[in-house]
Amino acid sequence: MIRILVADDHPIVRQGLKQIIADSPDMVVAGEASNGQEVLEQVWKNEYDVVLLDLSMPVISGLDTLKQLKSQKPELIILVLSIHPEEQYAVRVLTAGASGYVTKDSAAEELIAAIRAVSSGKKYVSSSLAQKLASKLGGAAVKPLYEILSDREYSVLRLIAAGRTKIGIAEELSLSPKTVSTYRSRILNKLGLKTDAELVRHAIENRLLG
Repeated sequence: MIRILVADDHPIVRQGLKQIIADSPDMVVAGEASNGQEVLEQVWKNEYDVVLLDLSMPVISGLDTLKQLKSQKPELIILVLSIHPEEQYAVRVLTAGASGYVTKDSAAEELIAAIRAVSSGKKYVSSSLAQKLASKLGGAAVKPLYEILSDREYSVLRLIAAGRTKIGIAEELSLSPKTVSTYRSRILNKLGLKTDAELVRHAIENRLLG
């Protein structure tokens, strides 16, 4: 029996995931978490075979939660389930230690297949993403400029491009407004941009807004 921790800040999403998983006799939802801190606490208190982790989590972001989990329990299997398209985050979460990436608009059958795959020690990405990764590894694709950003810088970039205020970004990422300004300066410098308008255009042109 595959014991799963479902981590998502929306109760209705957790309920939906529980119903999907309940239809599979070889797996069970053994725990729930509504924010990153709860995920860390649950994992220390209980044993799970797979953590089904949303990226957009309060208190501690999903990406930071993933990194802490892999640092403290490197053997733990984590499958990221996100509203963001694969091209925006999949490579980053796989690099951070996740075993797979599934978007929330995927069919229930794909989610179940992904859980079974990662629980057996395999990696899981969609066939389309697998082709993109193969192309990159083969040197056929040019690395987008935004990929030089750190994970935190990338998160700040997307939030600025989405129209969030400095204070709003600070609250969402648990940072100070001054730190957000520092990240903004680093982003503009690394991308060779000068204004927020140019930053927004860069995000749109590279399809970074989901």
